[in-house]
Amino acid sequence: MLVFVAVALALFAGRAIAHDVSDVDRALIVGKQGLQPTLYLWLGAKHMVTGYDHLLFLVGVVFYLRRIREIAIFVTLFALGHSISLIGGVLLGLHVNPYLVDAIIGLSVAYKGFDNLGGFKNLFGEAPDEHVAVFVFGLFHGLGLATKLQDLGLRPDGLVGNLVAFNVGVELGQFAALLVIVLLLRLFAWDHNNRYARVIVNGGLVVAGFALMTYQLAQYLSG
Repeated sequence: MLVFVAVALALFAGRAIAHDVSDVDRALIVGKQGLQPTLYLWLGAKHMVTGYDHLLFLVGVVFYLRRIREIAIFVTLFALGHSISLIGGVLLGLHVNPYLVDAIIGLSVAYKGFDNLGGFKNLFGEAPDEHVAVFVFGLFHGLGLATKLQDLGLRPDGLVGNLVAFNVGVELGQFAALLVIVLLLRLFAWDHNNRYARVIVNGGLVVAGFALMTYQLAQYLSG
């Protein structure tokens, strides 16, 4: 069910939802000066729990993981990747075209679903290193967050502290989302004998990922 909802969002969500910063978020920081940790903590958590592309990627990452240690390792790699590019991207003023970044993020979703279906192993005899892939795609996810954050019109005073607060909020939002994702997978997909569920979920990720990528590329080309 989670994947089908996300597919619907990917296909029918408007341009603003895709990557633009909402007027509500922008209004919250207009005129705010200095360190605002609570505000940026909340904004970070909000961007994660409402970022369906990030959530879909997490579904793919943890789909075959059962042990807490395994989940922790992969989620840490993803968090490390997007933390580096989020903080580094803002501090270095690295503002990449948001449509292109979001297209790559969509590709990461399709990639993970295809990998989970054994696509790479069937085609090439072996699959790419999962740890490296999660970290690298984490960098792109963080770059997307950095672009969104810069679109808020950040002030230089209190910038580092606000960045850290935003990143902590992202991690808290990711942890909360991960709990829900793992619960849903446990209820609906973590049956080793349920091949149907595995194909449907990961096939859904491939479809949703390519839908997101195509939509973002179309917006980029039309802009």
